[in-house]
Amino acid sequence: MILGAQLYTVSSFCKDLDSFSETLKKIADIGYTTIQASGVCDYEPEWLRDELNKNGLKCVLTHKSIEALQDAKKTCEEHRVFGCKNIGLGFYGYNGDEERWTYENFKKTFLPIARTIKENGGYFMYHNHEQEFMKIDGKTVLQKIAEDFPADELGFTLDTYWVQAGGANPADYLEMLSGRVPCIHLKDFAYGKKMAVVGEGNINFEKVVAAAEKAGTEYLLVEQDDCYGEDPFECLKRSFNYLKAMGLK
Repeated sequence: MILGAQLYTVSSFCKDLDSFSETLKKIADIGYTTIQASGVCDYEPEWLRDELNKNGLKCVLTHKSIEALQDAKKTCEEHRVFGCKNIGLGFYGYNGDEERWTYENFKKTFLPIARTIKENGGYFMYHNHEQEFMKIDGKTVLQKIAEDFPADELGFTLDTYWVQAGGANPADYLEMLSGRVPCIHLKDFAYGKKMAVVGEGNINFEKVVAAAEKAGTEYLLVEQDDCYGEDPFECLKRSFNYLKAMGLK
């Protein structure tokens, strides 16, 4: 498994192409070799390809808007330029308000998108938050998505923090979703429901990493949405060093 950085962590340093370029260099200097492009400014796929090559990085996942996903063929074509197969949805907004969101509407919207992405050489990835652990007919939303979408058309960017925030065990869900979690998000869960540097909270990452390996995970992407005033690059570095000490790289 390979370590990567989810750029949403440093999104405030990626608001234009110059700062985005500088950020990629800083990420590579920490030691990361892969990234997820999410929360960054607009870019041309050729620009990202060249910047990745310049810094010895590989983009293994993105998060795209629903509008971009609805033009799935074009989105796949753009991703092929910089060599990224995994195309993700970062958030869909399920909050229990049935007038705004229903599970049936989710299926109706994203089943054809997932199929089109597959047909064009990509893999659609769904990223969870805590709301996917509320239950519908006795099953969590995440379980229902796993049952209703073919495994070869939809995978999961399982987020360790949000799994725990939802009252579940990240290692258990990695086992349940085995074979369809090529990329996962690592961030720690600290007292007070705070997001933390990996290794500085209460999640058992030895069990998470072992479960991820068994589940076929390829990329462990470090993300910390909120660094609470700390330098996010320093937070990414501390997470990298902790995981490197576990034998990962």
